[in-house]
Amino acid sequence: MDKAIASLDTVVSLEKVEKAAKNLKGVIYKTPLLQNLSLSQHYNANIYLKREDLQVVRSYKIRGAYNKMCGLAAEEKEREIVCSSAGNHAQGVAYACQLLGIKGYIFMPSNTPAQKVSKVRLFGKEMVEVVLTGNTYDDTFKAAKEFCDSRGSTFIPPFDDMAIVEGQATVGLEILKDASFSIDFCFMPIGGGGLASGLSSVFKRLSPHTKLIGVQPMGAPSMYRSIQENQRLMLDHIDSFVDGAAVKCPGELTFEICRELLDDVVLIPEGQICEDILKMYNEEGIVLEPAGTLSISALKGYASQIEGKNVVCVVSGSNNDITRMEDIKERAMQHQGLKHYFMVTFNQKPGALRTFVNKVLHPDHDIIHFQYIKKNNKEKGPVFVGIEVKHPHDVETIKLKMLEEGFAYEYLNGKQDFLNLLV
Repeated sequence: MDKAIASLDTVVSLEKVEKAAKNLKGVIYKTPLLQNLSLSQHYNANIYLKREDLQVVRSYKIRGAYNKMCGLAAEEKEREIVCSSAGNHAQGVAYACQLLGIKGYIFMPSNTPAQKVSKVRLFGKEMVEVVLTGNTYDDTFKAAKEFCDSRGSTFIPPFDDMAIVEGQATVGLEILKDASFSIDFCFMPIGGGGLASGLSSVFKRLSPHTKLIGVQPMGAPSMYRSIQENQRLMLDHIDSFVDGAAVKCPGELTFEICRELLDDVVLIPEGQICEDILKMYNEEGIVLEPAGTLSISALKGYASQIEGKNVVCVVSGSNNDITRMEDIKERAMQHQGLKHYFMVTFNQKPGALRTFVNKVLHPDHDIIHFQYIKKNNKEKGPVFVGIEVKHPHDVETIKLKMLEEGFAYEYLNGKQDFLNLLV
């Protein structure tokens, strides 16, 4: 590892990170590093949260965006800039446009939560124009680059740029300056890898004993897969639910740094992320978007390793749309094993529905969905059924009793694309 670190000294230098911190002075909030008593007690460890969700744009993205844009040449600042983003980088760029007086075109996926779009317009004011196009970040990136090239504009990338990485690296500087203790583990979210590259570069120089753990959603494992295969990969398909980290391919620069410096990259199921979003809101009063809870969600898999240790989780992204909460609750309950969906074939016997309710289900079970798929045949054929149970293991009893009573079925949990059409 020492050889790898030495080779990166000329790539991400502490001097440039310190310069980025000076550039950001008076622009960003110096977010707190706070011990979370509930998490600390649960894991029998000292868990500290670096609260980038309290940043001026509710994520660390302003750090890299402003650092990049304030370093543009005078003629570049006079021309317009273009960026693509799932939301948080867009807000950082928009705010920088307003502060620096630069005209900007902000490309965002068409399915971006409305709250993020409105915030981009709020931070950018009259200096930015929002363009909604594409279904994923990568689709939007392609459209933004084509637009940028056709006009000779300056592109502000979300992660794969040295000035961006150096700006995000200031998160690491703040953590180490504020911590009066030795940090054993640091967990950080990964989308394209800008934060992970910058933070890990700082830690490997100033706190080399700290275990650095990157965290990605299971539905968008681009950095994880690339490191596993030891080559930068472009994924064919990703789940964009964790929109702040839904990237098909990591950056070229960020992949090389993360491959060298991260001790591990772990994947978290979207259902676990949703469960932790609700827990942090209900128990801590902390509002997080799906990407914002990634580092907290990773603690579960490291429970035995972090016991008695000092642990820092970078929490970033609180741009959550309230309209998403039902979907978040739905995914959380499926992950907990409390909601189950089936396609059930009812036969022509009289009283089939009564049999299903009385003999297959327990009085504690609730039918939350019941829909005939073939409207013209209600005596037999497929029926979409949703059942809420009290205990996760109840579903096995339901499956067994359906077979005993002659109900053919297909279990649908885990087939999220299909469920999205029906729930």
